[in-house]
Amino acid sequence: MLRVSNVRKVFDSARGTYVALDGVSLSIEGGEFVCLLGPSGCGKSTLLNILAGFEPATSGAVMTGDTPVTGAGRDRVMLFQDAGSALLPWLTVEENLRFALRVRKIPKSEWPATIDTYLRMVNLDNHRGKFPSELSGGMRQRLQIARALAVEPKVLLMDEPFAALDALTRRHMHTSLLDIWQRTGKTIIFVTHDIAEAIALADRIAVMSVGPRSAITKLIDIDLPRPRDLTNPKVAGLFNDIEALLAPDLQRLDAMEAL
Repeated sequence: MLRVSNVRKVFDSARGTYVALDGVSLSIEGGEFVCLLGPSGCGKSTLLNILAGFEPATSGAVMTGDTPVTGAGRDRVMLFQDAGSALLPWLTVEENLRFALRVRKIPKSEWPATIDTYLRMVNLDNHRGKFPSELSGGMRQRLQIARALAVEPKVLLMDEPFAALDALTRRHMHTSLLDIWQRTGKTIIFVTHDIAEAIALADRIAVMSVGPRSAITKLIDIDLPRPRDLTNPKVAGLFNDIEALLAPDLQRLDAMEAL
């Protein structure tokens, strides 16, 4: 589905050159749920923007199937942390979906069934006349997910979508997202700095090092049934292993901040 081959990303500014990513390679299968995990400054969002086609790689290649990624495409949709900013506040729940279908030039004859399907899927069917400001944070994120799914992408790219939610709502969103993923079979690439979140959601976790020259330091397969309980000894052991893997980078970040 997605292949990242030796990707390098360099940013040039008046202050000099910064190598954000260096030698990143990753293959993601269709229908897989992959988390990009690491602390702030490890290039997770930069890599996601390259996958979305919002940023070009300085060198290396990104492919969807046999097609190079050279810009945004209908096969990929990005979901952002702040759903309130991503949604159109002057449009109702249903109108936000209509807008997405119009932009993607989906035939109007398909709109009613598509809107009904995805609003029911995210449990917003009874809220279709409300504006985003009238929804809770979790409901706004579910609306953002419904709007993304309505245009039938193959890949959902999610940039810390639940980071601004309280712990209880976040756990509920994990359950909702996994249900949607299992029902739709979409490929999901999910950015997070939360180890527990990555373990709860992913088939595989790609652990990234802190920049400059960020790279994927380890790929971790999670062969555990869902839902995953952090009190389960296997899950707790995996959490501790990942925490130990990240510890040197976190210590380096603390030292850099102290300076």
